[in-house]
Amino acid sequence: MEDLGPVAWPPAPIKTKRLVLREPEARDRAAFIELLASPEVNAYLGGPRPRDELERETLEVPERWPGSFVVDLDGAMIGQILLRRATGHRRPAAAGKADLGYLFLPQAWGSGYATESCAAALAWLDGALPGEPVVLTTQTANVGSMRLAAKLGFTEVERFQAWDAEQWLGERSPVTPPAS
Repeated sequence: MEDLGPVAWPPAPIKTKRLVLREPEARDRAAFIELLASPEVNAYLGGPRPRDELERETLEVPERWPGSFVVDLDGAMIGQILLRRATGHRRPAAAGKADLGYLFLPQAWGSGYATESCAAALAWLDGALPGEPVVLTTQTANVGSMRLAAKLGFTEVERFQAWDAEQWLGERSPVTPPAS
């Protein structure tokens, strides 16, 4: 995976009804470590990483590259949205397209924050790279992610086996800007 390429970065913070999508800051380091060390968050992502390893390896200002948004609720990080270029993807149908990923702390689950923030990030992408198709991959067993993909307008391209589990690859059709 690599960043999205030629987009103006960082954008101004993106405000939704309840959230702000912004560039990572030093104050987010502990939340990044919590996301990557959480067994619940990583249940469908190969498992958590050891906390001591994360403490050593996580930069003071983590994940600063085009397409990496912190999801902020009332001044605190509750999750991360990732928009990256799918390079070297296991599935040819995804190669070269924008790939949407997201992680949220368990205490933020079930409140619609993922839907709200992913929709805002996708709207930003539609403005930054008009006509860009977007893919999303998740395990079919991850019911919450499957539901979110449907809410965001992703439709199934294929299912495949990887990491000892059935995976789902969906694509969101590009939003074409209106003719001027």
